[in-house]
Amino acid sequence: MLRSGIVISPHTRRADGRTIREIARLTGHSRNTVRRYLRGEFSPKKGNRKSRGSKLDPYKPFLQERLQEGIYNCEVLFDLLREKGYTGGRTILKDYVKDFRPPKQVPAVLRYETKPGEYAQVDWGLCDYVDLDGTVRKVPVFVMVLGYSRSTYIEFTKRCDIHSFLRCLIHAFEYFGGIPKVMLTDQMKTVVLGMGDDPPPPD
Repeated sequence: MLRSGIVISPHTRRADGRTIREIARLTGHSRNTVRRYLRGEFSPKKGNRKSRGSKLDPYKPFLQERLQEGIYNCEVLFDLLREKGYTGGRTILKDYVKDFRPPKQVPAVLRYETKPGEYAQVDWGLCDYVDLDGTVRKVPVFVMVLGYSRSTYIEFTKRCDIHSFLRCLIHAFEYFGGIPKVMLTDQMKTVVLGMGDDPPPPD
C-alpha cells in the first residue's frame, strides 16, 4: 500500500505528461504498481500510529482504588506507587489525579437562628464626617440589629453616655414596634458596670 505522501506523486507526474516508465523510475515503484494506482486501485491511507503508553498505565487500577478511598494527596500516592514498583515521576501522577480530584468546597457557616422578637444586638460605633471647613470629625452612632430579620436601627448622637443610650433604646423600640426579649451588648461602658468583680458582701 502506498502512503498518502507518496501516492500523490504519480498523478502529479502523469499530469506533467510523464510516461508510466518515467514515473516508475522517478518514484522507485514498479510500472504495475503505478498503473494500478492510476486506475484507482490504491487509496491513500494515513499510517496508524499507536499512542505511546506511560509508566503510570499499569498502576491506574491501583490508583483508582486509592482514589475511591478518598486518597488524593499525590505525595502519599507516589510513595504507595513506589512500593508497587513504579519508576515514573510525580508530574504525570499529578496530571492524572487532578482529573479525579473533587472540587474544593467553601466550608459552610452555621448561622445562629432565633425566633422573631427573641433577641437584638446593640452597640455603639463611630462614623467619620467632613465638617463645613473640611475638617474630618467623628460622630457616635447607636446601632440595634434584630437577630431574626436582621432589621437595623441607626441613630447618630453627640455622646455615648447612658442618657443617650436610653433615649436611643426607646427610639429603636418605637421604630420596631416592640421590645425584644433579650438584648446582647459588646462590653459597652454604658451597660457593663464591671468584669470579674466580686459580689458585694451580704448585709
